[in-house]
Amino acid sequence: MEEVFILGGLRSHIGLKNGIFQFVQPESLGASVLKHLIEKYEIDKIDEIICGNAVGTGGNIARLMTLTAGVSNEVPAFTVDMQCASAMMSIDIAFSKIKSGQCDLIIAGGFESSSLQPMRTYHKNDKRYDIKNPNYIVAQFSPGDNSENSMLEGAERVAKLYQIKKTELDFWVKESHKRAKKAREDKVLEDIIHPIDNNTYDEGIRDKMSQRLLDRVPPILGKETITNAANSCLINDGASFIILCSKKYIENTKKKPKAKIVNACTIGTDANLSPTSTIKAMEKILEIEKINYLDISAIEFNEAFAVIDVLFQRKYPELIDRYNVFGGALAYGHPYGASGSIIVLHLLKALEKINGRYGICSIAAAGGLGSALLIERV
Repeated sequence: MEEVFILGGLRSHIGLKNGIFQFVQPESLGASVLKHLIEKYEIDKIDEIICGNAVGTGGNIARLMTLTAGVSNEVPAFTVDMQCASAMMSIDIAFSKIKSGQCDLIIAGGFESSSLQPMRTYHKNDKRYDIKNPNYIVAQFSPGDNSENSMLEGAERVAKLYQIKKTELDFWVKESHKRAKKAREDKVLEDIIHPIDNNTYDEGIRDKMSQRLLDRVPPILGKETITNAANSCLINDGASFIILCSKKYIENTKKKPKAKIVNACTIGTDANLSPTSTIKAMEKILEIEKINYLDISAIEFNEAFAVIDVLFQRKYPELIDRYNVFGGALAYGHPYGASGSIIVLHLLKALEKINGRYGICSIAAAGGLGSALLIERV
């Protein structure tokens, strides 16, 4: 089986819905990052491009994005929709294709524009059709649950099941913004970010996220609940891709990779408790590879909800200094189709900063799915 390496990657800045990228079509947003990535790493032969996208206009938007970027017609591209884990699954598929010997170089990741998310309508013969309100934004992820707030409700269920307090969530909201602010000030992520124009920046980071502010944020799901707009990620636009290649490609081109992918895995859990899948996916891949979690130098979880942070902190308190060291999605945001690739890039930078060996990233997806990637810095 072929060894699989990460040559490098880039992401855009992450914008808020109706913010800095509000007029940028998703395929153009992705194309800008993809084009710059190919130029930066001087890639002249691409076997395939695989892109996550969750709320775009549909069809094979990855192919549209690839052609918009000016990539040769001969390079195939296809779209993956695994909601929040779309980019991670794109990387997983690319990893498998290269490992099996089918390809030597694949660009994988994803892109998303929540700002330009189209409204969808159920067919009138569908029992979910409501003549008074036929449109919907959030797809149905599990039988018996067709709520527009299904992900928020899942986070609230986790909070109640594990008796998580709002004060625990507040700590991670403040910590995420604090770490993200420091990373921005230290310019530690600058070389993995492709600015779309001179005015773009990571729009969600708050320099002054205080307890006083958090105390004023109302719960989203009504009284006696604790899930709110601060301890849940915001809605975002962004794009991110990484280059995966075979050992043979590395030997032939003499390019220097940043890391080797050890393994990838996907799990299924209770669809009503989706945030719990993050830790479970991590633990499964460590079990498969027989690597102790204490051997992991850097850990990146997609911080869709602060309940994920609390669950990790409670189970692995000794690893908090290795966890989301540059902050997470509570600060940066969560452009669904791109987030899996974004946390891989942040993981690579964390390993580089501390000269670490093993890194792991994990992401929860709607419907009770979790996806994880284990890498080794080379």
